[in-house]
Amino acid sequence: MALSVHTNYASLATQNQLGKTNSMLSTAMQRLGTGLRINSASDDAAGLQIATRLQTQSNGQKVGMRNAQDSISMMQTAEGALSEMTSIGQRMKDIATQAANGTNGKAEYTALNDEYKELAAELTNIAQNTQYGEGKKLLSKEVTNENVVKDYANANNTLTAAKEDLALAEGAVVDKATKKAAVSTIAAVMDASGKATSVVTKAGSAAIYETKDLKNTAIEAAEKAVKTAETALGKESNIESKAGAFAKEISFQIGASANENMKLDVTEKLSTLATAQTNLGDVSDQASAQAAMKSTDALIDAVGSLRGQFGASINRLDHTINNLGNMNQNTELSKGRIMDADFASESASMTKQQLLMQSGMSVLGKSNQIGGMVMGLLR
Repeated sequence: MALSVHTNYASLATQNQLGKTNSMLSTAMQRLGTGLRINSASDDAAGLQIATRLQTQSNGQKVGMRNAQDSISMMQTAEGALSEMTSIGQRMKDIATQAANGTNGKAEYTALNDEYKELAAELTNIAQNTQYGEGKKLLSKEVTNENVVKDYANANNTLTAAKEDLALAEGAVVDKATKKAAVSTIAAVMDASGKATSVVTKAGSAAIYETKDLKNTAIEAAEKAVKTAETALGKESNIESKAGAFAKEISFQIGASANENMKLDVTEKLSTLATAQTNLGDVSDQASAQAAMKSTDALIDAVGSLRGQFGASINRLDHTINNLGNMNQNTELSKGRIMDADFASESASMTKQQLLMQSGMSVLGKSNQIGGMVMGLLR
């Protein structure tokens, strides 16, 4: 190569190499500073995309585990309430068995029946008021538009029939059997509306069907039932909130994908439990107590069946959490292999680039002195 003042190839080559060395030194120091091998897309475009997808999957798995734990807590709340219902059912069975004994007198039956009814009322209270979180009722029965419409229609039809029968009974016809049928119909309306009184449910006695005031009271109660149905129809937006969480199929999201969920449907068992509660009866006498022994057995069976399904679902979610934890651990490891800096390798690289920088700077100083040799030729 010719000796030239304008072009110092050695200096240019050294400067170019120093630029590359400085870039690699900066990269090594950045990785050691952040602990990441990939700090921008330019470091590893394909690796960054893979790592990002793995991070998304890992985040979803973590949220899925929290969702599963929340679901377990929700079901444990319901199962705890059912556990108390089991205790109540067993006590009611004891009372019914005791009342079925022929040694009891009127006072004993009154005391036994009082406790029996209070326990039945507490069963209803637990079913209607057990909730998870703010206002999330769990075991109450579902109320739908269709049921409200049906009840409304039935109330209207029965009310019309009751009024017609009452008009007949209060008219020229004085046959006691006709009056008895009329008042029984009114009592049925009140029973259906949940507003029946102990006085009216005795329809058939001479004191009732010969008393006009009680008949009017019955009609007023039936009219009130219809107005209640009309009010319910006018509040369709509030109907859904009356349904318990488990009164219809419920889906628990336990993964990052839309199809990673667990569906739980206990509506049939919940309906069976509601029916069992409705049929508990009383223990006011020996015959009623014997019937109550069977109805309490049905209640205990219904509660046990529902608890069993909750228990099975809780166990399943425990395994789901364990599996999600295992997947999350390995996903994080895979992402780490792509994203994390190897400190041993990067430390060695930094040391190497520092040495190259120092030697390069030294060589650059010497290469810049080559042009000065030309002056020796001009003396």
